[in-house]
Amino acid sequence: MDFTPKIYESLLDQIQSKEYQFLTYNDFHLHQDDSIKKVTLRHDVDLKKENSLAFAKIQHQRGIKATYYFRTIPQSYDEKVIQDIYNMGHEIGYHYETMDTARGNVDKAYEEFCQSLKMFRKLAPVSTVCMHGSPMSKFDNRDIWNKYNYKDLDLIAEPYFDVNFNNTYYLTDTGRRWNGSKVSVRDKAMDSSTIDNDNFLKRDYKCTSDLIKGFNDEDFPKKIMMTFHPQRWEDNKLQWIKELVLQNLKNQVKRLIVK
Repeated sequence: MDFTPKIYESLLDQIQSKEYQFLTYNDFHLHQDDSIKKVTLRHDVDLKKENSLAFAKIQHQRGIKATYYFRTIPQSYDEKVIQDIYNMGHEIGYHYETMDTARGNVDKAYEEFCQSLKMFRKLAPVSTVCMHGSPMSKFDNRDIWNKYNYKDLDLIAEPYFDVNFNNTYYLTDTGRRWNGSKVSVRDKAMDSSTIDNDNFLKRDYKCTSDLIKGFNDEDFPKKIMMTFHPQRWEDNKLQWIKELVLQNLKNQVKRLIVK
């Protein structure tokens, strides 16, 4: 079975065995030495916050630090969960979606963003943020930065703006698979035609087992960003089946949106 905590642990163990340095996104952004093997684990806490807490504990047991982006909805935002994850040494960030909640009103969206950022900063330092993709929405949450600048708020980076994807290999479990670009509306590094590194383009991993094997390749990229949605990773069989069925239905809709 794919997308279980057990296979997630196997993935982490494989990455560690290949001597990658695990960095929070904040540190990954600031770390300029591209000669070493490094990876940042980004987690979008969209739903099932308890799954993210379980992931954080798995990483903590291995001495791994990662980044967790929380939304403001009840299924994600939980002060105790956020503080527990932060106290393990992980980075806390804001998974913003205010262009959606403000229905495209950019000034209102910015006001809501500032209020939510202040709320998160009462719980933990926040130096990076990341947009929520909202595939069914007609609004792109990144459009808020067409008028405003997040760096004016003492934020150093936003992955979709500040990662050079020409030299950073991007892997995401969007669509409950690792090659889900055809069912990804906004969770994309960039148009693949702009990436000039064939070493990135030739790789195609559908399942986590394929990805684990991929790390054995001698020419596997040295600089990696991986995005996880912990609500997709279940060890309860009924929840696992439910997630599988719902995600397959979502993928059909998203495939039409992408086209």
